[in-house]
Amino acid sequence: MDLTENARRGEVAEINSQVKSNDPESERARLKEKYGEVWDTKEMQEHFRVIGFLAPYVAVVRKSDGKKGSLEFQHHPRFYFNFH
Repeated sequence: MDLTENARRGEVAEINSQVKSNDPESERARLKEKYGEVWDTKEMQEHFRVIGFLAPYVAVVRKSDGKKGSLEFQHHPRFYFNFH
């Protein structure tokens, strides 16, 4: 039993409800303004190694320095953001 499932489902719905455009450039700009750095799937894979996944989060290791953290993501257009 995943005790975080209901909370995570709510966060997924919240993140996806904030999508303003299916245009990747517009959506990247919106996310960048709110969260700072934003990565598409290819960019995320270049900068991070994924070690776990529970939507809307991925656990990652930053390749540049080995720092572990997490990213949030939205479904469409798929972008990763908010590294902690």
